[in-house]
Amino acid sequence: MTDSPSKQIHQGRNVKRFREMLGIKQEALAHELGEDWNQKKISLLEQKEEIEASLLSQIAEVLKLPVEAFQNFDEEQAVNIIANTFHDSAIANTFKDGAQANFHCTINPIDKLIQLHEEKIALYERMLKEKDEMMNRLEKLIGK
Repeated sequence: MTDSPSKQIHQGRNVKRFREMLGIKQEALAHELGEDWNQKKISLLEQKEEIEASLLSQIAEVLKLPVEAFQNFDEEQAVNIIANTFHDSAIANTFKDGAQANFHCTINPIDKLIQLHEEKIALYERMLKEKDEMMNRLEKLIGK
């Protein structure tokens, strides 16, 4: 706990993590940033500990993320918060230095499980009904 206040945020690494989690290749990010950019330049950018504010703002716009995501998350928090947010519908409020933001995934896994369970029950009921109808038909055929 004593080393966390002195821990420096690595903005380039955060850009890389968010880019990878969003499934965007370096080439695609370079293309979106303009003609002056290429894959190698993105690679070098992702190695920089600090990125100029105007460029960081441009990257945030392209990735559709708040600039604070790159400025305030340390690498471990970024991975954990995104993983928790997108995989279990958690609301993340963990930013460095007390800053806060809310991310909420619209798909609740419990609701999804309930929906799937209800669909499964409906399928079983249809199958039972079809089985009963088939048995009735067979009985009629055998009885004739």
